[in-house]
Amino acid sequence: MNQTPLSRLEADLSKQGLDAMLITDPKHIYYLTGYASNPHERFMGLMLARGEDPLLIVPALDADAAAAASSVSNIATHSDTDNPYALFDRYQGRLGRVGLEKEYVTVSRYEQLNSALGGASFEDVGSLLRALRVNKTPDEVARIRHAIYLIEETLRQGLTHVRAGVTEIELVAEMEYQMKKLGADGPSFDTMVLTGPKTGLPHGTPGDRKLQHGDLLMFDMGVYAGGYASDITRTFAFGDISPELRTIYNTVLAANEAAIQVVKPGITCASVDRAARQVTIDAGYGERFMHRVGHGLGIDVHEYPSLHGENMDLLRAGTVFTIEPGIYTAAGGVRIEDDVLVTETGVEVLTTYPKELQILTD
Repeated sequence: MNQTPLSRLEADLSKQGLDAMLITDPKHIYYLTGYASNPHERFMGLMLARGEDPLLIVPALDADAAAAASSVSNIATHSDTDNPYALFDRYQGRLGRVGLEKEYVTVSRYEQLNSALGGASFEDVGSLLRALRVNKTPDEVARIRHAIYLIEETLRQGLTHVRAGVTEIELVAEMEYQMKKLGADGPSFDTMVLTGPKTGLPHGTPGDRKLQHGDLLMFDMGVYAGGYASDITRTFAFGDISPELRTIYNTVLAANEAAIQVVKPGITCASVDRAARQVTIDAGYGERFMHRVGHGLGIDVHEYPSLHGENMDLLRAGTVFTIEPGIYTAAGGVRIEDDVLVTETGVEVLTTYPKELQILTD
């Protein structure tokens, strides 16, 4: 019988010698229970104590929504005037080792939990959660596919508004309008539209620069839909571009394809990065490709694994990640990003938007 992520995590309690785990990242709570919420400054947590039913702690104003959506039926609430950490009094003196997501827990929250749990020691369980999330189920892959469909259709619709003189921020607004119009929950990260020399900034900020003939035009964007993210980058030419920019484009495209071709179960994450990077090195642009080749994708737009040249972790079937080599110069930059799925025998490219250089006109 297939275990749920929650039951698998509960089984890890004894394997790891833990008395309990407290999960507080809303994305992890959604993954484990099916209940999605942003509690803002209010406390929300999923307490897994060995030998006891899971306990979901939510603000009182979210009680009905949690009861309707969560697979966990044992729910405790707190009002805005309550001390939510008083709900942990039931565990006083009973817990020795407690697992926390140390990358997510703030110092303030740690201090309050340390006081509430009577001096229990805390262990990081981030790696356990990453191991659970890295292999996507067919349902998760279907949700990612839908998020990809929405962002690709957003790009198709948004490109009809490209014209000389349009600003980067105007195109951002149009893209985010199309996302919502098509049914996405919203962008999975800050939508990036860059033009001309600004495409040479890997993480540039869209502004009031106007698109001009001879510019490169870069879109890096994604959406959330059904709890899962997409992430795609495409770079276009607006009118004729210089021979150097064409060379850069073709080099990045070759690097993208080289990385895709090596993906299969059992190879290292580093191998994917190195395949793309070698293409840029051979073309004389190695120093202008200054970031990892990709990252995991799922309920977070950036999640495990990190595909860089030193990561010797092995790829497994069911892993979804991005492949996004780029070359960035003062004259302009190119990035081409696909979302891919490791299959039992190789790789499936989930993104379908064409990658050959497209020349846009008014």
